[in-house]
Amino acid sequence: MKILVVNAGSSSLKYQLIDMDTEAVVAKGGCERIGIQGSLLKAKGNGKEKVYEQDIPDHKVAIELVLHALQDGEIGVIAHMDEISAVGHRVVASGEYFKHSVLVDDEVLKVLEEKTFELAPLHNPAAATGLRACMQVMPHTPMVLVFDTSFHQTMPPKAYLYGIAYDDYKAYGVRRYGAHGTSHKFVSQEAAKYCGREGDENFKVVTCHLGNGSSISAVKGGKCVDTSMGFTPLAGVLMGTRSGDVDPSAVEFLARKKGMSHAEVITYLNKKCGVAGISGVSSDFRDLTAGAKEGNERCRLALDMFEYQCKKFVGAYAAAMGGVDCIVFTAGVGENTSVVRAGVCEGLEFLGVQLDKEKNEGKNDGSVREISAPASKVKVLVIPTNEELVIARETLALVK
Repeated sequence: MKILVVNAGSSSLKYQLIDMDTEAVVAKGGCERIGIQGSLLKAKGNGKEKVYEQDIPDHKVAIELVLHALQDGEIGVIAHMDEISAVGHRVVASGEYFKHSVLVDDEVLKVLEEKTFELAPLHNPAAATGLRACMQVMPHTPMVLVFDTSFHQTMPPKAYLYGIAYDDYKAYGVRRYGAHGTSHKFVSQEAAKYCGREGDENFKVVTCHLGNGSSISAVKGGKCVDTSMGFTPLAGVLMGTRSGDVDPSAVEFLARKKGMSHAEVITYLNKKCGVAGISGVSSDFRDLTAGAKEGNERCRLALDMFEYQCKKFVGAYAAAMGGVDCIVFTAGVGENTSVVRAGVCEGLEFLGVQLDKEKNEGKNDGSVREISAPASKVKVLVIPTNEELVIARETLALVK
């Protein structure tokens, strides 16, 4: 069975075609600049790459072009689109409307478009546009929505509620939802496999998804019990350009001092802050590590702040779960930046964490790597994330 995984943005559409018999990616690519001059599709399949430079005015045309590439005589991997058994769509926010992945019908589509757009105004409308485009082009193929927030729906009220009036939570749904759920789910499952603890309800993992957007989750017995991102992905640790947690009164103070509207100050916190704002150099951790080595104090400060905040969440989640058996690093920074991993683990010796310096500085080869010392009571792993595979698995389960 082959499943197409779609991740639609406002002007982009990424895809992977996965053969679920082997869980191998047989084709992948992405449309860029949809609705903008200079649009194109970069596609890989059959061991080859091809670029289609043509006008892509909307997502419907993008999907049609993707299906054409999948059947292309040169790079194609299927003879007919009927070989695609289902399509799994990545959706950022579900609110409390969807607790799990769902098979799309008229009611699901209505709730998605009428209830969830305000929860993720940049992402959910784009996902709905991609979904409708697929439904037009593939009207008889099952469609499944897989939400970034679903994995965090197992959090107890004491973890997801804010200290606002309870009636306002019930009326408006203002609470912690988290993000990167498919990533946290995948790496926590892989950690359980690696440690021989699958199905163990007492297996305690802290998963650190560290990239331009970063979040940390506490996972006990395969279920999320807490996560660092909040009502939106702006909360938690500071990130590439996002501020992370800030006193709400400081936000109002900044808006007043800088003469910003509410919308402008939220854009500022999302786009102009984080390690980019602290360093004054870049949101790219490669630039920060290089700058720190060259003596740039603000680059060093940005790294120190990021590592310190991540460390605090690891310690807090160890306390929340009554211990920790495994710490996982994943995503762009987590998988590739050894200095950040070392900085996060430094000072966690009281939990039983001992890092192996040589293993930590080893090359990322795409496999699960153990970077803790043999004597470490807590295993520290680097696990490449695979959110598309999680979406494909969820889609397969629902279609079956």
